[in-house]
Order: sequence, then structure tokens, then C-alpha cells
Amino acid sequence: MKDKVTIHTLKRQKQAGQKICMVTAYDATFARLFDEAGADVLLVGDSLGMVVQGHDSTLPVTMDQMVYHSAMVARGTKRALVVGDLPFMSYQVSAQEAVRNAGRLVAEGNVGGVKLEGGAEFADVVSAIVRASIPVMGHLGLTPQSVHKMGGYVVQGRDEDAARKMVDDALALERAGCFALVLEGVPLDLARQITQKLTIPTIGIGAGKHCDGQVLVCYDLLGMNPDFKPKFVKRFTNLHGSITEAAGAYFSEVRAGNFPDEEHSFKGKQPVRLMPTQPAATEALPAEVGDKLGPIYGAPV
Repeated sequence: MKDKVTIHTLKRQKQAGQKICMVTAYDATFARLFDEAGADVLLVGDSLGMVVQGHDSTLPVTMDQMVYHSAMVARGTKRALVVGDLPFMSYQVSAQEAVRNAGRLVAEGNVGGVKLEGGAEFADVVSAIVRASIPVMGHLGLTPQSVHKMGGYVVQGRDEDAARKMVDDALALERAGCFALVLEGVPLDLARQITQKLTIPTIGIGAGKHCDGQVLVCYDLLGMNPDFKPKFVKRFTNLHGSITEAAGAYFSEVRAGNFPDEEHSFKGKQPVRLMPTQPAATEALPAEVGDKLGPIYGAPV
């Protein structure tokens, strides 16, 4: 196994021009698969509110749920750095509460770092968490927890003022102590400028090829939802088709009586004959109850 990925590994990758591979994971099985495939970072995203829980946003996700899923992912991971999202209202109220919740993700969820959305307005929160010895990944651009403020899931930083503010926010987050920065839904040229200005790595999702790394939601890259395909998503396989085909074949064999067959059934060392016996307590039961019981099977002869 290759050496465990740390926040210092990611910085060295940026310096060497080696792209960082990040993908979301929400349970131990997917974590193990992506870890074995070579992921550098596994993000336990609050996107689980949409892709796992079926909500139409990330806002309903709770701290308890993030801790629960983070712990599962950590148990399935050997090499990759596991980063857990701080969900909506887990860090916005106060720096003290943010540190407490970040600490839960580390202590109970066993993550190696936390991620939070927002710019310079959260620099003090980032600093407080970092002072508690917890690595922080920032997140700028299309920030799903601010979906109502942004007026929907739209690309950010397209005009000059917005672009300038995003650059300033990125620099502020770096000064506050972030070890990396996610850029989501950001124009390609702006993402390139931010990447060049920062000494910490940028990881893009819908932000173009100039970022130091890329991240996708695992269900999107695996093609598990044919109805969801934004511009920035590439499906690297079609698991929706493979899974429905396999499940359909299983259902067909069960209905036809072809599964399980002899190959998939257990055999005893000696034939077992089962004979009916009467329950000892039948006499004590009311007649109408005892009449409905019938014989009980299972005594080997």
C-alpha cells in the first residue's frame, strides 16, 4: 500500500504539478473501492442529503448524520485522506460551535480534515478550527448551503466584481489556514487565476482543468442517475443500466423458480427426517387458540 495521504501530501502534489483525485463517498463499501482505485481524498459530502437521503438540497443534513457517514467511510479507507463536510448551521452561529462540531467529525467520525463553505466572512471560524489542530478545506463558488441566497445552483464569479471578490475570499481563506480549496461552478479562467495565486491546492468541480485537482460526486461519475447530467459531469460508466439489468435478471430467475438452484443451496452430511410433535403448552391454551396452532416441525429423528 502506498503511504497514507495527508494534507502535506496534497501540497507536495501541487508543487510537483501532480493532479489530486478526490471523489465523494458515503459508506464503507464505496470508500474501500475508491481507496483501492487510487483516490487521494475521499469527501464525505453533505451532498448525501440529495444522493442518499433523497432531499432536493443539502440543507436538511445534520451533524449526527455527517458523523455517522464519516465514520463508515473512515472504516473503509486505508490510504486516502478522509474529509468530512460541516453541514448547514453547524459552523455559522459561532466559532466556538464550529470548533465543537469540527471536533466531533474528527473524534467520532475519524476524519482527517473538515470542509466548510464560505469566504472571508468565515476566516475567523477557519482560524479557530485550525487553532484546535483540525485541518480545514475551504469551498468557494457555487456553495450549495447558500442556494437560496444565490437564487439557485448557478455558476458564480462571471462578472468582474464577483470575480475579484472570489479571489479576495480565496486569499483570505489561505491566510486563515485552509490546507486546500474547492472551487465549484466557477469560470475556467477565474479558477486558473485563483489556482496560480494560492500556495494551497485548488480542487475543482465545474471549474475547469487548471485546478490542482478534481472532485465529482461518486454516483455521478458512475452514471447511476440518468436524469441528472449537468455540464461538468462526465459519466465514466453506466451503473444505472448494469444494476437494473442485474436486478431484473435476479427477479426473473426467482419468479421462474430457477434461483436458488442446487449449486447455491446447502447440503447436510446425513438426510434429516422431520416429524410433527405437539407443543407441551397446547393443553393450557383456550380451545379456539389451540385449534389454530397446528403441528410444530423441526425435531430431527
